[in-house]
Amino acid sequence: MKILITGGTGLIGSNLIPLLRPNEIAVYTRNVAMAEQILGHKIHYLSSLALLKNLNDYQVVINLAGEPIVGKKWTSEQKHKIEQSRWATTERLVELIHASDEPPELLISGSAIGFYGPQDDQLIDESFDTPNDDFGHQLCERWEQLARKAESTRTRVCIIRTGVVLTKRGGALEKMLTPFRLGLGGPIGNGKQYFSWIHLEDMLQGLVHLIVNPDCKGIYNFTAPNPVTNGEFSHALAKALKRPCFFKVPEALLRLTMGESADLLLYGQRVLPKRLVDSGYTFIYPEINKALDCVRKK
Repeated sequence: MKILITGGTGLIGSNLIPLLRPNEIAVYTRNVAMAEQILGHKIHYLSSLALLKNLNDYQVVINLAGEPIVGKKWTSEQKHKIEQSRWATTERLVELIHASDEPPELLISGSAIGFYGPQDDQLIDESFDTPNDDFGHQLCERWEQLARKAESTRTRVCIIRTGVVLTKRGGALEKMLTPFRLGLGGPIGNGKQYFSWIHLEDMLQGLVHLIVNPDCKGIYNFTAPNPVTNGEFSHALAKALKRPCFFKVPEALLRLTMGESADLLLYGQRVLPKRLVDSGYTFIYPEINKALDCVRKK
C-alpha cells in the first residue's frame, strides 16, 4: 500500500510514519532538507502538489498539514496564513482525487475540536450541531467542507477533530513541563474550562484503526473518553511531577501576550469520542492520571 502524508514532519505525522511501515510512504513538504533530517532518507518526498496530475498511485492520503494555530497572535495576516495552510492543501488534494482514474480508497483529513467553539461544560459528541461561530469554528468548518468533497463510492473520507495531544515528545505538554517542574504551574484563568485531551499513542493507534477498518467514515472526535477541567489537569500534572500547584495564570496576562488566541486556553469544550469508541477502538489511555505517567519517566 502507498500512503501520501501532508504535515508529515509535525508531531503526529513524524510519529505515525514508523507505525505505517513497511507500507511505502510519500511526504509532501515545502522543506525537503528539513524533512529528511526529521524523517530520514527512506521516504519519497514531494516538494509541490502542483506538479502532480492525480493520485492514482496512492491508496491512502493523510492530510495533517497546517500552520500552528498557537504561538503567535492572531493578526489578520496570521489568521490568513493559518487558514490558507489548511484550506489550500486540502482543496488541492481533493482536486487530485477527482482527477484520478483509480482514486485513493481513503482520505483522512485533519480538523480540531475548535470546530465546536467555546461550550462550557456541555457534553459534546459528533452529533452536536450548535457550535459557537468563532474563528476556530470558521477555520475548521471550511476545512472539513473542502475535505468532504472527496467522498465518493470509491473514496471514503474520515475527518478527525483532534483535542490537545499529550506526549513528552513535543507539543503542548512539553511546553508545560518546565514551569510545573519549577513549581510555578497552575490553572489558567479560573480553571473551570474543559480540557479535552488525547495521548499521542491513542492518536496514532486511532489513525491506524481508521485505515484498517473500511466501515469507518465521517466525523471522529479524537479525544480521550474522560475530559477534565483545566484545574483538574493542572493538579494531575503537578501530582505526577510531585510539585505544588499554587499559581494561577491570570486571564489579563494571557490577553496581553496572546490577544484573541488566548481564547484557546481560556475557553474549552467537553468532547467525547463516541463514534471512535462505537467503531470498536479501545483507548490505551482513557484517564488523565495514567496518561501523565509518562512525565514521571526520565
